[in-house]
Amino acid sequence: MPTFTKSIYSMQLYNKVDKKILEQQLELSNIPRTTISFYKYHHLQEPQIFRDELFANLSQMDVLGRIYVAYEGINGQISVPTALIEQFKQRLYSYNFLNGIRLNYAIEDDGKSFIKLKILVRKKIVADGLDDDSFNVSNSGIHLNAIEFNEIISKENTILVDMRNHYESEVGHFENAITPDVDTFRDSLPIIVDQLKENKEKDLVMYCTGGIRCEKASAWMKHNGFQNVYQLNGGIIEYARQVNELGLENKFLGKNFVFDKRLGEKIGHEIISKCHQCGEPSDTHTNCANLACHLLFIQCAKCADKFKGCCCDSCTEISLLPEEKQKELRKGFDPGRKVFKKGKGPQLLFKQQ
Repeated sequence: MPTFTKSIYSMQLYNKVDKKILEQQLELSNIPRTTISFYKYHHLQEPQIFRDELFANLSQMDVLGRIYVAYEGINGQISVPTALIEQFKQRLYSYNFLNGIRLNYAIEDDGKSFIKLKILVRKKIVADGLDDDSFNVSNSGIHLNAIEFNEIISKENTILVDMRNHYESEVGHFENAITPDVDTFRDSLPIIVDQLKENKEKDLVMYCTGGIRCEKASAWMKHNGFQNVYQLNGGIIEYARQVNELGLENKFLGKNFVFDKRLGEKIGHEIISKCHQCGEPSDTHTNCANLACHLLFIQCAKCADKFKGCCCDSCTEISLLPEEKQKELRKGFDPGRKVFKKGKGPQLLFKQQ
């Protein structure tokens, strides 16, 4: 494992450049980039020291993205200069606990997924709301590849559960999956345990974007008495790769929501969701252009033009004001839990139906 030297302390360990400047730099850059995600549950004795060293190492290779580090491990979504992928892998794998870790490569990638590198030390790498001391977190479900997954979900008594949030599954999910109407991952666990309490002997198959949420969730379900628990290894991203590589039947419908500037990547050819403003077929997520709102919702091209990228008329009016006036209006404004109520709001008429 690389050693953390004193020279790193003299380096800038945070990116403090203005967001607009970074966005402009990325737009003007012609350097090919590849979006990659990875995670690993592993006890880190000194998360902050590991975080600082990792930031210094990745910054040298112009890696962008968002990484969470905690005592329980690491969870990252990053953008790497394509020409430096092998160098990046060597650097990442030089940490013993990350040696050979699976890397999920984006299915659709424009190279513009992140504008800067942000590495944060968190209490957990995924906010699950669980007391890890109350159950065996390493006792996760049986991991399935795409072939095994397709086979088991075709069986009559299999229960398939989407462990993602409502705004993720709205634009894409597997056939016949249970899709909980939840805003956060922590909300889904007690709901699913209660909903399926009479079916603990059946095969329970879980999936999420890249696999990380299912690691804890499957162990939690086993702790709650579910006898046959499985999870899609590598999540939707790895499933799509295997389907394409092996020529398998694709049982995923629609788009896979992702937590970066792309906000989604096509897995299936279908559009299974509707524009929240007019009800026409659409699977394009956007954030309201009024920064005081910033609500995440689905908007078709026609409504994007009509509302100038906003979620309602009032937000459109605000977004057209001079920037200084908008900043003045935002002073002291607290959007509250709106950030968690993604894809929901009284102004989104066709989300209510």
